[in-house]
Amino acid sequence: MSFLHPEFLYYMLPPLFILFGLLLTQKEAQATFFSKEVMDRLRVSANTLTLQARNALFLLIGILIVVALAGPVIKEGKIEIKAKSADIMIALDISDSMLATDVYPDRLKLAKQKALEFLHLASNDRIGVIAFAKNSYLVSPLSFDHDAVAFLLKNLDTNSITEQGTNLMSMLEVVNRSIKSKSRRYILLLSDGGDSKDFSREIAYAKKHNITVFILALGTKKGAPIKLGDGEFIKENGKIILTKLNGAIAELATKTGGVYIQGVNSNSDIKAMLQEIESKVKKKALKSEEIEKYIPLFYYPIGLALILLLIATSSMSKREAVQVPSAFLLTFLLFSSVEVKAGVLDFMDLKDAKEAYKKQDYATSAKYFDEYAQKSKKGEAYYNAGNAFYKLKKYKDALKNYAKATFDTEEDRAKNFANMGNAYARLGSQKNLKEAIKAYEESLKLKDDKAVRENLEAVKKALQKKKEQKQNKHNKQNKQQQKNKNQKNKQQKENKNSKQNKNSKQNKEQQKNQQQQNQKNKQQNKKNQEDKKQQQKQNKNSEQKQKKDKEQRKSQQQSQDEKKNQEQKKKQADKKKKEQQQKKNKRENKSDSLKELKSQKKKEKSSSSPMQIKDMKDKMSDAEERKWLKALNSQQNSFLYKLNKENPIKEEPNEKPW
Repeated sequence: MSFLHPEFLYYMLPPLFILFGLLLTQKEAQATFFSKEVMDRLRVSANTLTLQARNALFLLIGILIVVALAGPVIKEGKIEIKAKSADIMIALDISDSMLATDVYPDRLKLAKQKALEFLHLASNDRIGVIAFAKNSYLVSPLSFDHDAVAFLLKNLDTNSITEQGTNLMSMLEVVNRSIKSKSRRYILLLSDGGDSKDFSREIAYAKKHNITVFILALGTKKGAPIKLGDGEFIKENGKIILTKLNGAIAELATKTGGVYIQGVNSNSDIKAMLQEIESKVKKKALKSEEIEKYIPLFYYPIGLALILLLIATSSMSKREAVQVPSAFLLTFLLFSSVEVKAGVLDFMDLKDAKEAYKKQDYATSAKYFDEYAQKSKKGEAYYNAGNAFYKLKKYKDALKNYAKATFDTEEDRAKNFANMGNAYARLGSQKNLKEAIKAYEESLKLKDDKAVRENLEAVKKALQKKKEQKQNKHNKQNKQQQKNKNQKNKQQKENKNSKQNKNSKQNKEQQKNQQQQNQKNKQQNKKNQEDKKQQQKQNKNSEQKQKKDKEQRKSQQQSQDEKKNQEQKKKQADKKKKEQQQKKNKRENKSDSLKELKSQKKKEKSSSSPMQIKDMKDKMSDAEERKWLKALNSQQNSFLYKLNKENPIKEEPNEKPW
């Protein structure tokens, strides 16, 4: 399986998921104002689908619709299509004789109407236009653009060529020059035949150059005067000229292999001419193309989406027995037992529309039929357009066309009324079902038909069921309203009684509560007093404990301080002993040093010269030397010495080393 339009999946599914993702996660509006418990009490259980379940079904419906839009198909194979076309040149006579009014409105205007109708009917052929009088010129080459050709054709008049007359030879020469093809060429000539009685030269030229002429003759054998634009008639020698239809021109058509038809005011002549041309013209293959043939599958997701839509929009309870709606019964009856009469008439008038209808391309067929109906205003055309719209399930459009369709025979009118009834029945509402019954009855008055009678019975049953369902709903609503009223009245009475009982009970309970509260207050006061006494006792005990703790802490701190002092005293005594020992050692060292000095001095005295002795005496006497020695022995910290100054050091026995 593949998709013809996968872009729908890419661009439509993501936004769809985002949208329904927000919807599915969204809370109900009431949930934002009330709690869950309150909602459970207020909500009436209808035993139907929840909001989230419905949203989930709508999401699935949206996915199925997007899948259907993507065009799921199964490839069946390839088909070769060949485009074929016939090349036809319209030759329009614009000489002054075409202004004669023996046909309505005049020959030239009628000829242009015939040419425009031919352009409309031969929509698949290449068509060109040549205008001729005394001379000829190419108005439009062969083209598929029929709108442009029609525009040029409408603007032609007798003033387009200055030289008047009817020269068919110049027209054939222009055709020969404009269509350069070795194959046969075809001309549709719209003319009154001119004045010539011998066309042997034109016939010979046409045969030589493979030209086939089809002639649609315009005018009458009685003839009519030629009225100019200023209101005057063309005269010759003072007499008004009467121009008549030249029947001799028929030889040009019959001897070149074409067809001669005398024109009438209706379109039957141009339709007959088109049939003759199509039967004789050999269409050329312009191009061929191979296309894929597919089996469409879009109606499966669409059908499933419709079923889910009915489920999602249904409010039927799960416990109650559900009846099948009358619309389903009606659809079943119409599809199973009734053969739809749309498409019964002959569609030979519009070949393309007929082929499209047979191929079940109802959209194209409806387009062609509707355009043709608006232009022709024929009852048969409206009927055909209504049939095409009916097949497209556009029943309102079909009814509009059926209403405009008018027929002469009772059989055709009966078929039209029958199809109107089918269209009304398809719409399915109660009003439309009534209209369908009227249409079926009108059809049966004109012609008795078994299928129409069965349709009528089926619609009557469906209408009766709808009425019963409405009546049942109305009765249920009335019963439900009555029940609601009774329940409200009961509830109001119960509420009044319950309010009175509640008020008396509340007063008693309030008195009891006040007494209990007073007793509780008394007990509470007693407890508070006892608690205060206990608190005071506890405070006293705590103060005593704190005092004892302080005293214990003080005694412990004193004992710790005494221990610390004893330890410090021991440390001080040990330090003093060490210092005294050090002092003794110093003294001994000093005495030894003094002895050495004395001995050295004695040696110096004995060895030194008398001059040096004198100098030493001048410097220090024996008394001074003694003082100096005493100062050294008195533990003088500084070794600086000054004469005649003694500073004895006082020793304090209680001095601390720090």
